[in-house]
Amino acid sequence: MRKTVLITGVSGGIGKELADRFAKGGHNIVLVARSESKIVKLAQEYRKKYGIQATVIAKDVAAPGVPEEIFTELKEKGITVDYLVNNAGFGLFGTFIETDMEQEVNMIDVNIKALTVMTKLFLPDMIKRGQGGVMNVASLVGFFPGPMMSVYYATKAYVLSFTEALANEVSGTGVTVTALCPGLTSTGFVDRSGMGAVKGAIMEAGQVAEEGYRGFLRGKTLIMPGVRNRFIAFMPRLLPRMMVTRLVRSTQDRTEH
Repeated sequence: MRKTVLITGVSGGIGKELADRFAKGGHNIVLVARSESKIVKLAQEYRKKYGIQATVIAKDVAAPGVPEEIFTELKEKGITVDYLVNNAGFGLFGTFIETDMEQEVNMIDVNIKALTVMTKLFLPDMIKRGQGGVMNVASLVGFFPGPMMSVYYATKAYVLSFTEALANEVSGTGVTVTALCPGLTSTGFVDRSGMGAVKGAIMEAGQVAEEGYRGFLRGKTLIMPGVRNRFIAFMPRLLPRMMVTRLVRSTQDRTEH
């Protein structure tokens, strides 16, 4: 039987690229994003091209009660979610005292709260069935403190820690939990965060999604696309914390605003 995957934040970037790969792999798909027009078009494309079932849910997962609404709606439709991909998320650039509080709180709601609640809702049934998987899109920055993006870096540190802990808890159940930790990726993230033009190596969203998709299906707990990014992730183990923080700040200061 075909597996069904639910992906949040699927209207563009890594989320859309992951959806492409799951659809091409013959998985039925539940597309969740705020932009209804984009995901309706995507669903039509997947049905026609791959002959799969594609369900559209145009909602903001960070809004109060929405994860529960999604869970209930799928139950009522008789749709079993085998794989959950928590991809929705965004960042915000600037010093903490200058960034907008409402946006900062919304970021916590999207990056942390929605991800946690969605996992809380869908994981127990996977455990009962003895099969399934959860992929949480964390980030390379989850390994670092992040001056100029302090809350964003902290949210991704939460996602990384939460995911690794869950992976340990569900070991032996037939269910896997995976953290995808991309470095800087060519998506709409940079524009929304207010970072402006970024200097340095940027991976394509398709490359990140390909490594994430393959690693997830193999049951890997931690996926860091790109050799350079895997090297960077080891820096906090080798250098004093204060030096790591200063290095991150110097990197942020080289960003063109």
